[in-house]
Amino acid sequence: TEDIPLLPGSPRRLSPRAVARGDRGLKHGQQYLKVPGPQAPGPAGRSDGESGLASGGGSSCSGSVINNYLDTIEPVSSEARRSRMHFHDNQRKVDYVLAYHYRKRGVHPGQGSPGQSLAIVSNGETGKEPHPGGHGDIELGPLDALEEEKKEQREEFEHNLMEAGLELEKDLESKSQGSVFVRIHAPWQVLAREAEFLKIKVPTKKKMYEIKSEGSIAKKFNELLQKLSSPLKPRVPEHSNNKMKNLSYPFSREKMYLYNVQDKDTFFDNATRSRIVHEILKRTACSRANNTMGINSLIANNIYEAAYPLHDGEYDSPGDDTNDRKLLYQEWARYGVFYKFQPIDLIRKYFGEKIGLYFAWLGLYTSFLIPSSVIGVIVFLYGCATIEEDIPSKEMCDQQNAFTMCPLCDKSCDYWNLSSACGTAKASHLFDNPATVFFSIFMALWATMFLENWKRLQMRLGYFWDLTGIEEEEERAQEHSRPEYETKVREKMLKASGKSVVQKLGTNATENEDEDDEDKLTWKDRFPGYLMNFASILFMIALTFSIVFGVIVYRITIAAALSLNKSTRSNVRVTVTATAVIINLVVILILDEIYGAVAVWLTKIEVPKTEQTFEERLILKAFLLKFVNAYSPIFYVAFFKGRFVGRPGSYVYVFDGYRMEECAPGGCLMELCIQLSIIMLGKQLIQNNIFEIGVPKLKKLFRKLKDETEPGETDSAHSKHPEQWDLDYSLEPYTGLTPEYMEMIIQFGFVTLFVASFPLAPVFALLNNVIEVRLDAKKFVTELRRPDAVRTKDIGIWFDILSGIGKFSVISNAFVIAVTSDFIPRLVYQYAYSHNGTLHGFVNHTLSFFNVSQLKEGTQPENSQFDQEVQFCRFKDYREPPWAPNPYEFSKQYWAILSARLAFVIIFQNLVMFLSVLVDWMIPDIPTDISDQIKKEKGLLVDFFLKEEHEKLKLTDEPAQRSLGGGRRSRSRAPSWAPSGQSQPGSIASSGSQHTNV
Repeated sequence: TEDIPLLPGSPRRLSPRAVARGDRGLKHGQQYLKVPGPQAPGPAGRSDGESGLASGGGSSCSGSVINNYLDTIEPVSSEARRSRMHFHDNQRKVDYVLAYHYRKRGVHPGQGSPGQSLAIVSNGETGKEPHPGGHGDIELGPLDALEEEKKEQREEFEHNLMEAGLELEKDLESKSQGSVFVRIHAPWQVLAREAEFLKIKVPTKKKMYEIKSEGSIAKKFNELLQKLSSPLKPRVPEHSNNKMKNLSYPFSREKMYLYNVQDKDTFFDNATRSRIVHEILKRTACSRANNTMGINSLIANNIYEAAYPLHDGEYDSPGDDTNDRKLLYQEWARYGVFYKFQPIDLIRKYFGEKIGLYFAWLGLYTSFLIPSSVIGVIVFLYGCATIEEDIPSKEMCDQQNAFTMCPLCDKSCDYWNLSSACGTAKASHLFDNPATVFFSIFMALWATMFLENWKRLQMRLGYFWDLTGIEEEEERAQEHSRPEYETKVREKMLKASGKSVVQKLGTNATENEDEDDEDKLTWKDRFPGYLMNFASILFMIALTFSIVFGVIVYRITIAAALSLNKSTRSNVRVTVTATAVIINLVVILILDEIYGAVAVWLTKIEVPKTEQTFEERLILKAFLLKFVNAYSPIFYVAFFKGRFVGRPGSYVYVFDGYRMEECAPGGCLMELCIQLSIIMLGKQLIQNNIFEIGVPKLKKLFRKLKDETEPGETDSAHSKHPEQWDLDYSLEPYTGLTPEYMEMIIQFGFVTLFVASFPLAPVFALLNNVIEVRLDAKKFVTELRRPDAVRTKDIGIWFDILSGIGKFSVISNAFVIAVTSDFIPRLVYQYAYSHNGTLHGFVNHTLSFFNVSQLKEGTQPENSQFDQEVQFCRFKDYREPPWAPNPYEFSKQYWAILSARLAFVIIFQNLVMFLSVLVDWMIPDIPTDISDQIKKEKGLLVDFFLKEEHEKLKLTDEPAQRSLGGGRRSRSRAPSWAPSGQSQPGSIASSGSQHTNV
């Protein structure tokens, strides 16, 4: 092939003839053009006009090469390149990638330059792509007008990016259709300018200082703990320095002497560089797209398909080359390292503070589940150990008592002995014993302790990650309106003024600014959306309750149907309970997906102004709907089942033929436990794990099959060695942390709201979370595009939701113990009605008498198996006997127990709330060592500033003491941080002065 000759000496400009020759001969994987920044001038004597001629002079060029200079360094072929994260000159780092799909019509075969695969655009002189008027013209039909308009909008947006100082490298649109990647590089002067504007804190020259822990006992204990936990620590550099901290200060180009700028390419890490570029992309306007502001609006309008920062190479690459992504995969994102701590600092460095805080929260929550799981297992084992000593269970299992119970259904059901429910009674004792009350109090305090410790950890991380004082940054994020909001405002303005889009764009810029200030969406504009939200949420909640009622009807009808058959009569309760819970689980999983999509749709029609407002409203709607969906069947069993049954002779019927269902002889707590365990485990196994693992795999397979079946030209060399931006483009786009938080919040509700009925809930949550941490880690490292690094100081609205669930759990557990369990009736009987202060006779005390002759006509049992004629049957309730003056009225015992239940709820709730407030008061939100260290750091920063200023003044005073000539020579050798604009090109001082002028 014919290469572009490299000229010796200083960089030279190619002639139009050379450009045309290079355009024909350049192949993919061979030599590429190196484009310097705008500071690189042409050779002496060259004018800008000549440079522009060189840029667009070649009539046979199908792609423009703007500001085309060649360095003396040889361009590197793709085979020889060490990193696929750089431009094809192997020097400039790719900080961000824009991707779009193009389609051409009317291109004659043989025209254009299919051999050339690269066009380089830089932030120097601008030139438009030539449109030669020959056989290579693109003949656009009516259907291609939109494609041409998108192309013009992209060209303008990219031009504006170059005006902002960014450097671009772009693939040529050499095929009839395909994907194009626009690589973006931020040069040092842009990074310095934006870092100063964003007030990004960077390490100063001062070495890392140790954070000392106060107290010798605490220090020795921490050292011992560090030694014992050393096998659990991941082998990453950031994790070893958890007691060391850099002295950081917001970046300033005028104070370059404060920072240790050894290498400008690595001074800002990749996450910070991509964050800076993303800020520029968000605020860059495009007038052709109705003055659309930012890359998000262009993606929403399908101008671009995607915008993402690159991963740091491949996570499974062979060899010894390490990068942060590979390190995260090896030490964090594999199931084989489930026992290790998370490298939170490295996660934050790679993904940003928002994702780092999520995994820190998830790690703390998982570690807090360990003590609650241990206590839960102890409570369960206590129930197992005392099952044989439980007097009520013994009485129920004693066949000599011969409690003849009333029929469970009309006609087909016979009388039955209470001793036949012996197994249910013993099983109920496992979850209904005095230890569950203690466990409920413990879990309420546990929730408070967890939230308090999270606040402390959040403050600690905020200090180490320099998140103090980022309120201004969060306010700045609020300034970026969502594309949908801008569109609605524009539609409102056009409708009000009656102008066309062209007329509107032709108005004065100052008028546009005034209108933007005045015209915004008011509550009147949003009222239809609010009304639709209110009506839709009410409808969805009603739908959930209707489905719960439908399952109740299913249970009642199936129980009645199975009771008609002698072979299935004995297993009616088990069959009905198991099938109903499975139906509930399936319905919950289906409605969860539907409600998630509906919540997004409802939030969109509200048209929130900013992304943060959108996210908060979406979270509230999704949480409300999913909370009702997940917990309504459990609330029914806990508080409503068996409460509205009636009594023998006066039962409550559904559809005039089916009796309302009753609780099992041992109470509803056992059924509540079954319902809670199956829904919780099923949700975790199916939704959280199988869906999270299976769905991305299926999507990836589908996308791969689609790419293989799509017609188009393929490059065999390119497919063997795909670039990093190609690999990342094939990954799933990052959609936010809302689904991750939501599943954990719902699980937190299962663990806390009904823990009195299911002490093993923390154990199952712990086992799930050990897998969940690694599953989420693997998803972020291997299956998702790299998210934009977002700085935030807390987890936002999720903390308020957690706090609300914690307070609500106190009330729900109080009512579960008081209403659902037999704890209060046993306590009242033992201290008020028992003759010897024990529970002997408790079962007989809970059963009322009914005269079977008073059964309604047609409801008596047919073909009764009982030998002797039954005169009285027993049923579980506190009612007067048939021979009393007021038969079947509620007895004094009923009112005494009801009063005791209400008193217990009040005492329990106030006691636990008081203890929670006490724990909150005893544990300070800010750790003492961190608050002391913040004060100490301010003093260290002042001392460091004074020292650096003193050295700077000393160095500037030295030349003044010498002669004028010597002084000039001395100034020419000024150190790199000196703010002199006359230093040599290529030195740090020169760069620094150029940065200041940007």
